[in-house]
Amino acid sequence: AVTVYEAFHTAGGVMMYGIPEFRLPKRVVKKEVDTLLKQGVTIEMNAVIGRLYSIEELFHEEGYEAVFLGTGAGLPRFMNIPGESRVGVYSANEFLTRINLMKAYNEKYDTPLKKLGKVAVVGGGNVAMDAARSAKRLGAEEVYIVYRRSEAELPARAEEAHHAKEEGIIFKFLTSPVEIHGDEKGIVRAIECEEMELGEPDESGRRRPKPKANSNFEIPVDTVIMAIGTTPNPLVTSTTPGLDTDKRGCIVADENGKTSHLAVYAGGDAVTGAATIILAMGAGRKAAHAIDEYIQKKGKN
Repeated sequence: AVTVYEAFHTAGGVMMYGIPEFRLPKRVVKKEVDTLLKQGVTIEMNAVIGRLYSIEELFHEEGYEAVFLGTGAGLPRFMNIPGESRVGVYSANEFLTRINLMKAYNEKYDTPLKKLGKVAVVGGGNVAMDAARSAKRLGAEEVYIVYRRSEAELPARAEEAHHAKEEGIIFKFLTSPVEIHGDEKGIVRAIECEEMELGEPDESGRRRPKPKANSNFEIPVDTVIMAIGTTPNPLVTSTTPGLDTDKRGCIVADENGKTSHLAVYAGGDAVTGAATIILAMGAGRKAAHAIDEYIQKKGKN
């Protein structure tokens, strides 16, 4: 028997809450989930592992023989600049989850987004493109992508950036935010940035941006979306003794998903950091073979 413990009220993970409808229609994901249910997989919703059950409780109280952790990298990063707590500042995760999973575009639902007005999306990856293009579809007047390096270093796929430009997204390259300004009610009114120039390459191989002196300027905006990356949520790892993680907080696993904890396997963004669905699917398949082999051997002993 296989049971999936899903933290949210809808199965499908980041494919349901993180990727916009125009890139991945939800009916496609639902069909995949329905196929699993027909095969006899049980899915428990609103089940946060590390809180509802610890890994040890899954083994000793629920009687599972192996556990696979596909908990992703859903903890958003922020820049820690002044004004990030103002009304109108979102992480890309929250923004996309509100739209995709909580139907924020529909005023009949309980979690509407405030009127977006002019929007600055900070970051240059695929998630930044998704957030910018989603904001445009929700009626934003202007949408800026604010990225601290040049177009040549943009981490988003060229195709995603091309589509964003076609849809009227304004790219502000070599630009880094230093503060988010608000009105007397604490609502976002502008993002203050400084111009950057590229220096020597850093450990990623990309040229490191450095600020230009006296180059600060403001972009008047009503909404700021931070899309500068995510890390794995430490809830599972912090409640599981004997489960090794690396310096980024990612679970350490071999090519078959085997971790340092007996009978615990892991894959996807929880191991690699934020990556692609196809890589996560591949990791799941490899781990499934390894888990099957482990349980078969255990049965023979």
